[in-house]
Amino acid sequence: MTHPFDWRTGYPSQRLPIFGRNVVATSHPLAAQAGLRMLARGGNAVDAAIATAAAMTIVEPVSNGLGSDAFCLLWDGTALHGLNASGCAPQSWTPDYFRRKHGTAATAPPQRGWDSATVPGAVAGWVAMSERFGKLPFADLLEPAIGIAERGYAVPVVVQQKWAAAVPVLDGQPGYREAFMPRGRAPQVGELFRFADAARSLRLIAQSRGQAYYGGEIAQAAARHARDHGGSMTVEDFAAYRPEWVAPIGMDYPGKDHERYTLHEIPPNGQGIAALIALGIVKHFDLAALAVDSAASQHLQIEAMKLAFADVYRYIAEPASMATSVAQLLDPDYLASRAKLIDPKRAQVFPAGDPNDPHRRGGTIYLSTADESGMMVSFIQSNYMGFGSGIVVPGYGLSMQNRGHGFSLDPHSPNLVAPGKRPFHTIIPAFLTRNAGLDAVMSFGVMGANMQPQGHLQTLVRMLDHAQHPQAACDAPRWRFNQGLEINVEAAMNPATVADLRALGHRIGVIEDSYQDFGAGQFIWRLGDPATEGYVAASDPRRDGQAVAF
Repeated sequence: MTHPFDWRTGYPSQRLPIFGRNVVATSHPLAAQAGLRMLARGGNAVDAAIATAAAMTIVEPVSNGLGSDAFCLLWDGTALHGLNASGCAPQSWTPDYFRRKHGTAATAPPQRGWDSATVPGAVAGWVAMSERFGKLPFADLLEPAIGIAERGYAVPVVVQQKWAAAVPVLDGQPGYREAFMPRGRAPQVGELFRFADAARSLRLIAQSRGQAYYGGEIAQAAARHARDHGGSMTVEDFAAYRPEWVAPIGMDYPGKDHERYTLHEIPPNGQGIAALIALGIVKHFDLAALAVDSAASQHLQIEAMKLAFADVYRYIAEPASMATSVAQLLDPDYLASRAKLIDPKRAQVFPAGDPNDPHRRGGTIYLSTADESGMMVSFIQSNYMGFGSGIVVPGYGLSMQNRGHGFSLDPHSPNLVAPGKRPFHTIIPAFLTRNAGLDAVMSFGVMGANMQPQGHLQTLVRMLDHAQHPQAACDAPRWRFNQGLEINVEAAMNPATVADLRALGHRIGVIEDSYQDFGAGQFIWRLGDPATEGYVAASDPRRDGQAVAF
């Protein structure tokens, strides 16, 4: 029985950066400790990342689960690798399939239920990372998550807020109440939550190195559940899934220290390119000469982000469906022309540009790990909306994401739904290098829908142009562009800055609840030789988590 504390009250506090040679940073302390256990056992950063990710499916089920998708940027000590573990549409999915079931007026697959879920990729991503780069036996990596699921854990403050908000929306989805409303409601802060069904699945995944999930017992149960509840996903859809190793894409940016850095992102079908476009635009302005928290600096970043999103929402999809290439969108002449559209004295609404113009020259949980050998992992996995589809497969704790809602039914959209296709994705890990990509600098990410590239831009500008340390850059008040001239800002932002932004024409809503609107980041910055100087790490105060190290 817990004491009836008022969990809402508190005073402003300041987090300090942490230092160590082996580091894990994520949004729940138990998951961070799971990763640290693997490092202490002799595992590497990849082992730690997998153990942390598995534990996160249990301790933050609102944001991710065993039915999630994932992406990873992985520095092996000498080179950067990308992993796309986002899922594909079932073979039955066509525009006609959705219009027959959901009406001719439907513009996208539904937000919830089996017809919103693509084949989950996260578990396959864990296996792929372990097989290629891990040191410890795969089964060992899932032990902490299994233990947490079986013994239970006290639900923390921020997770509980979103859990309670999701219950009225998802109570009617098949399997949801049994899994996530054990007392007929959302757990209260400090209440014990056990997830024995998920522990069962984790044991099956550990014993079979994922085979039980992709074509075996778990897939069979999911396919039966889909069939019984109006879905069309099959065992064959699960069995056909493979994650994909991909070459990261990047954008150079000059730092205040006269170093030339490169921001790296996963290529489409994700929105990481939005951060690269925005960074490629703001480097045409001298942000370092402007006060770090000034309206002038924030305005330029907001306008650059608007331009980036205009192009991303118009052109980005799975690469095979894109008529415009990544190279065209990142072309220096094109980005210079987009930068010229920004008026430092006025907020604007921008349409998409035309990178194909012949007359022109030239969109969760996040964790980061690092070890003393120099390996660093930037990893993100997500259900998309809170608890994803709301579907939970009984007996297995398999809560399915709802990434299928990211498809379009517009025949002119590059993101038009098709069998085996991957939808547009919002989740994006990031990585920073210097010296033309030869030296690793930082593994980082900022989770939270379309806040993610905006968080990448804002925190990088603070670190590279103004030398703010990672925790300070993480703590600083943020803005978020929504649409048109509308932005939100955190209540902690200087009122004078807010007033100046309004005077420039921005329509601003000030929001007290940072958790819901401004994302949350984890940052690990390499200080020198990992075995000697190690790393400095930061964890976002907008979540329940922490950075841990030894």
